[in-house]
Amino acid sequence: MKYVINESGHRKWMSTLLMLLLLVMAFPAFAGGDKPHATVAKSTYDFGMVKEDGGPVSCEFTINNDGKGNLVVIDAKADCGCTRPEFPQAPIAPGKSGKVKVTYNPLGRPGSFEKVVTLKTNGSPSKVRLKIRGTVTPKNK
Repeated sequence: MKYVINESGHRKWMSTLLMLLLLVMAFPAFAGGDKPHATVAKSTYDFGMVKEDGGPVSCEFTINNDGKGNLVVIDAKADCGCTRPEFPQAPIAPGKSGKVKVTYNPLGRPGSFEKVVTLKTNGSPSKVRLKIRGTVTPKNK
């Protein structure tokens, strides 16, 4: 049996080869090559001693985008109602950073505390954990 590729068959073979080549070249984009990457240099903040009647205390974490795409913080959740996170609403460009503010209300919570805020992002990793801790000194009676 003899196979003969005519001009039409040759074009189909070349177009298939070209499509495969383009697919292979585009693979890094599908593999996450242009994905944002979230990093936090310091993910724990220690307030030390906090007065119970001194009012809420706040700190800021810097979240960096070390990836190639825009980093979006989709949501931030604290593990209890005494802790309130505020996160950037605008995308963080590659090579740039944003601030996440975390506020803790010590009223009615004497003793040591450790709270976690989880950021949900469109990047890698998809979840970033931030931690605050300290000790609340009771108010004078």
